[in-house]
Amino acid sequence: MRFRRIKGFTKGMIAGSLVSMVLVVVSLYILNMTEVIIFSIPYLPDVQQMLIWVYDNLRLSLVFFTLVLGLYVYHIHQLNQYLMQPDADTTHILQTETLVDIWTGLFFGIGVIWTAIGMRSALLTALGGLDAETAAEQGAFAILQRLVDGGILISLSTTIFGGVGGYLMRLYKAVKVGSRLHAFYLKLQTEEQDRFHQSLQNIEAQLITLNQRLDTSGERL
Repeated sequence: MRFRRIKGFTKGMIAGSLVSMVLVVVSLYILNMTEVIIFSIPYLPDVQQMLIWVYDNLRLSLVFFTLVLGLYVYHIHQLNQYLMQPDADTTHILQTETLVDIWTGLFFGIGVIWTAIGMRSALLTALGGLDAETAAEQGAFAILQRLVDGGILISLSTTIFGGVGGYLMRLYKAVKVGSRLHAFYLKLQTEEQDRFHQSLQNIEAQLITLNQRLDTSGERL
């Protein structure tokens, strides 16, 4: 019992440390990219360029992607731990798998939602205040430039990132816990069949007993 408490405390401390680290990194990313606080790494200029490239393509959607990915990693690790326990609670396994699927779907959803937001912003920026005459005067290239400035490339980038990331999350789940999940559901199915078979045997035994009693009563009469 004491070992389990220490183990649970250690897991909780590690999980809390990871969550705190993710929150700190996300906060620094937001502060740096919004120029509230600017971090400069002279010895690693490629890191700063990479951060700028990420911000230009994903903007603040990366914050939500990161939070969802962190929750996904935590719960799939928890699911793997449950599946490795021979006496694990079935409810905990089913609930944790549901959460893993929810985070995967939400990762897809963030890409779709951010795409819709970006497309709306880009169209408002490009076509806002324009009529047929002014649009003809500015030309197609100017309108296209306004679309780009309005964030249409960001919306496409979030679509790609959300789609690729979501499919990779599904693939990782299949590789990480796929075989154990299959064995778990097969065990549940087998137990359900055994319970059904046992119920039939009990009914059969009761019918036999009832039939014997009826035969005994008939002989007495």
